[in-house]
Amino acid sequence: MLYWVLKVTLGPLLHLVFRPWAEGVENVPREGPAILAGNHLSFSDHFFGPLHLPRKVISLGKAEYFTGRGLKGLISRMFFRGVGTVPLDRSGGKASEAALRTGLRILREGHLLGIYPEGTRSPDGRLYKGKTGVARLALMSRAPVIPWAVINTREIMPPGKIFPRFGIRPGIRFGKPLDFSRYYGMEDDRLVLRAVTDEIMYALMELSGQEYVDKYAATAKAEMARAAKEAARQAAGK
Repeated sequence: MLYWVLKVTLGPLLHLVFRPWAEGVENVPREGPAILAGNHLSFSDHFFGPLHLPRKVISLGKAEYFTGRGLKGLISRMFFRGVGTVPLDRSGGKASEAALRTGLRILREGHLLGIYPEGTRSPDGRLYKGKTGVARLALMSRAPVIPWAVINTREIMPPGKIFPRFGIRPGIRFGKPLDFSRYYGMEDDRLVLRAVTDEIMYALMELSGQEYVDKYAATAKAEMARAAKEAARQAAGK
């Protein structure tokens, strides 16, 4: 219920303050299951991504959103549970299989499933290599895949920032549904899964205008953290 309460109350306020724009909304089916595969630039993607859609979007969100402590953790849990976000354990192995089953259940129930193939927010605004879970979901569910690209949300709320910046118009582009019927029944083929995922990421690159990096975002974040730590160590040693 909180999803629709926020839609009715917060939605008009976001329209008034940020004047968000959207293209290709007609590409999202009005009923039946579909996978919305998007880029991930900012926490604000959760607000601006579904803003123009008349249907509820159920997203798979990282489990850390539900495990925080204190007042901030409580608010985070309440918000994400209220808007229908399903916690996603990103540790791999059995956790990945559980996430896949959850995604398939959501699609079998006829919902819109929102997923970020990069697995985490971009560390620098570029588009990173997609993980193949989205491809398995697409082939096993046979639901249409609609790429959706957010624009300017990183500038509004960069990673680590709590309060948004004003004076920037966010946007979202919904691409045409991608057809992967030629791969049905091949969801256990790793090469097929990589091909499907890469096609989705190429569509996102075209829609968003982002530079593509053939590397996982989590790997890039770890490399940046190590580089920053090393730079700090060298600076302290001078």
